[in-house]
Amino acid sequence: MSSRSASPLRPAPQPLDQVTFCVLDLETTGGSPLDDRICEIGAVKVRGGEVIGTFETLVDPGRGIPPFVSMLTGLTDLQVAAAPRLAELAPTVATFIGDAVIVAHNARFDSAFLNAELERAGWPRLANPVVDTMILARRLFHEESPDFRLGTLADRLRLDHRPTHRAMSDALAACDLLHRLIERAAGFDVRALDDLLALPRQAGHPMAGKLRLTEHLPRAAGVYAFRGAAGEILYVGKATNLRQRVRSYFADERRTVGALLRQAVAVDHRSCTSTLEAAVLEARLIRTLRPRFNVAGKPTATAVVRLEAGPFPRLVVGRRAPPDPAVPCLGPLPVPTARLVVEAIETVVPLRRCTTRIDARTLPCRDAPCTPAQLGVASCPCAGTVGVTDYAAYTCQATRALQGDVTAMLAALERRMAALGSARRFEEAGLVRDRAGALARAVRRQDRVDGLRAAGVIELGLPGGATAIVSDGLLVDVGGDRAEPVGSLGSAGPPAAGMLTAGDVAAEQAVVAAWLDAEGRRTVLHSASAPFAVRWSPPSPFHAPTSRRAAGGAGTAISAA
Repeated sequence: MSSRSASPLRPAPQPLDQVTFCVLDLETTGGSPLDDRICEIGAVKVRGGEVIGTFETLVDPGRGIPPFVSMLTGLTDLQVAAAPRLAELAPTVATFIGDAVIVAHNARFDSAFLNAELERAGWPRLANPVVDTMILARRLFHEESPDFRLGTLADRLRLDHRPTHRAMSDALAACDLLHRLIERAAGFDVRALDDLLALPRQAGHPMAGKLRLTEHLPRAAGVYAFRGAAGEILYVGKATNLRQRVRSYFADERRTVGALLRQAVAVDHRSCTSTLEAAVLEARLIRTLRPRFNVAGKPTATAVVRLEAGPFPRLVVGRRAPPDPAVPCLGPLPVPTARLVVEAIETVVPLRRCTTRIDARTLPCRDAPCTPAQLGVASCPCAGTVGVTDYAAYTCQATRALQGDVTAMLAALERRMAALGSARRFEEAGLVRDRAGALARAVRRQDRVDGLRAAGVIELGLPGGATAIVSDGLLVDVGGDRAEPVGSLGSAGPPAAGMLTAGDVAAEQAVVAAWLDAEGRRTVLHSASAPFAVRWSPPSPFHAPTSRRAAGGAGTAISAA
């Protein structure tokens, strides 16, 4: 197996001292981008704290400047009469801004006016990242200023430039404020542009002081764990960008996230060579550690759906698969899902539901049909309402569903749901929807896992250059460079044979299969001990995949046509 070094999954974010900012300020004839126009533009381009360019111009708004605007700014109709229109200035403005990060005080106002004017001039709207110094100031200087107008902040923070309600002076003051904000943001471990763009929401979080816990996190794929004061693992998660993902918790207002952050005293992590390794490692750690705040991913009771033996079989939810592999069954599945699958099939196929043991030689064995049969939702062989031949057709339908052929069944469930919706029986329609979704997802999961099992041992070339060995649907080895785990996280390698329950095995196989669904187009199949077949159509609550596409041979790209 080759062991190439993994390349970065995404471009490294720009350090703030390498980012070009364009600080803008506009003077306008009023407050509506639709009805009013720009009458002055001031812009300052800075990088690394140094001014690298300025742009200043009056603009003919094509209409009179209201008296209150003239009193505020000092601009008059006479001053702007000889100035160019915005349509003439649009190429110059767009070129000056370029791909710089736009900065403004109350950026929503300036961006709305500028984009409206550019659109009227036939130019595309600006898609540059935007930093709003007013929002940042609210987060970072909330204890030092009675309000967050640019003039007040300039006085309180003793900025070098003071705003005068003219475009260039206001832009220079906003530029000074930006630099002061970046200095203050360093206390929240803001080192790159992505950190700065995310900070407005994070800095207002009650636990924002704990952003320092993210200082050591790399911008790489891996697994992270919040650790409590007693050393216990509180929560485990995976990420394509560890630093960005963990910092995003400080912008999450859910009550459970607040409780997690209050109890966390450290964030451990382990970098991974790929998102596949991260996904599997997360599943193994959750299964092993059972963190208190993890809901999804914990080991749960599982079951299989199968048909009983005999001439009048019914669907049952059992703990284990039948010993005979030729007997059709679906699973293992979480028990609630297995029950929904049974209900979905029984909604379409009138199988018997009673638990009476039936001997075909003694039928009928009851005088009246059972309650489900009287309601028209089931057969009742016990009362002689259906014979062996007719019931065999029902059994055949259920068998096909357990083997994955559910296209016709899902179509019938969809028609049933639509009919209930038309009759305004929305609660019943919702139940049918839930059952159909459970059946479609169970069949899709079974098919993906069966494809992995059938392939035996496969070697994959992963996005980024790492390689992976998958055996029987379980990840057994990943090649590539990785850093040592930080804190309490180890490698959580594949467990020894016999250590996993059938549900654990199925859950990990589903993780690998789901990853291949998402990343198969960027993955290369180097080798497989048997033909490798996968279904790439995206999952749908009501439509199961209908065709397979096999991939094999060294260097074959696992992708859909």
